[in-house]
Amino acid sequence: ALRGLAILDALDDRITDRVAKFLRNSLAREAAVVDFFSLLYSCLLVQAAGGEDVLSEAPADWPDRVAATLESFRTKDGGYAKGPAGNSGSTYHTFLVALCYEVLGRTVPRPDELRSFVLSRRREDGGFVEMAAMRRSGTNPTAAGVGLLKVIEPQLGPMPEEVRRGVIEFLAEMPSDEGGLRANGRVPLADLLSTFTGSWTLAELGAIERLNAAKVLSYADEVEHPPGGFHGGLWDDGYDVEYTFYGLGVLGLFEGR
Repeated sequence: ALRGLAILDALDDRITDRVAKFLRNSLAREAAVVDFFSLLYSCLLVQAAGGEDVLSEAPADWPDRVAATLESFRTKDGGYAKGPAGNSGSTYHTFLVALCYEVLGRTVPRPDELRSFVLSRRREDGGFVEMAAMRRSGTNPTAAGVGLLKVIEPQLGPMPEEVRRGVIEFLAEMPSDEGGLRANGRVPLADLLSTFTGSWTLAELGAIERLNAAKVLSYADEVEHPPGGFHGGLWDDGYDVEYTFYGLGVLGLFEGR
């Protein structure tokens, strides 16, 4: 919700004051990686909008304790799992942990191992998979893989050109007849999450022109809920905050194209 409001330039004091109170109460709670990243990012959004610095009252050693907790999620394959008991790294959760370090103003430890990990998740079709046993790539794991390589780029340099080209060709095959992007090549229907992550990834790689902007925007218009918000896809009767952010993100990526 905060990201969507930030895109709309609608984060006012009334909202940030209430959210800051909620975030302060959340600091002492245990959270999975997904929720913890959202907590950190929300604190930054509130402060960037002119609200209070929620983290200013945190103990001085809080970043160290956070980093130690994140490292307890590290797995033997070089990635990070959802929690401390994981045997194998998750492409998505490894990306989120790297983002957490970035928000904390720290460099993720042993970036060379991270690169080896994420490249081991690359498949012949040019994309990336979430778990090692998977054979066919997905749009969202591919976005996470590219995002991770971008995070460690300052330490290790840009991704190999072969990897970049492979991702572009893989994602260029993901649009459905509806105009949006599919989660993988085996499903017939597009969804708004995959449309956003795939489009964002192509934009990061300087290749968003490989998508038909008019068709993607038409798809986004079709899944918009007229009174407000977005559906997850043409198949979805509901609408929610998360898909609304993805819808706004798609509109922003293709604005003026």
